[in-house]
Amino acid sequence: MEHMRKWFARGGAVLTAVTLAVFVPAVAWASTNGVYDVADELVRGRRRSGGIGIFAGLCCLIVVAVVVLGVVLMMRRRRR
Repeated sequence: MEHMRKWFARGGAVLTAVTLAVFVPAVAWASTNGVYDVADELVRGRRRSGGIGIFAGLCCLIVVAVVVLGVVLMMRRRRR
């Protein structure tokens, strides 16, 4: 079980590093190239549908709950 936990931690670290390596430069590029202004115009011009907003909010809450649960479980294991 310990071996599996180590590989899971390593995989999480690699996934986090890859995500940051891709998204941080992409956000920096988009903020300096005017892409943000175009995206802002597209979002404002589009009609909103109520169902998507509720789904997005629920999805966000689920992600936050999973992260908090993971942190709590890691803290409890560390105290033992």
